[in-house]
Amino acid sequence: MREAIEQYVEREEKREALNRDTLKAWDEFQATGLHVTAEEVDKWLASWGTDDELPPPECHK
Repeated sequence: MREAIEQYVEREEKREALNRDTLKAWDEFQATGLHVTAEEVDKWLASWGTDDELPPPECHK
């Protein structure tokens, strides 16, 4: 029972941290307009582990 409670608390703490990070990112986007598109991120991720691995996409308006 104790282990289940510890796992629940840990999961909720991680969820809360993700929510805080998401809100912080949203606030930053609204203030600056800087972003990367899903297509840019997908292209970058698809290159991982290949001979032509791409650098991470740069933020833009």
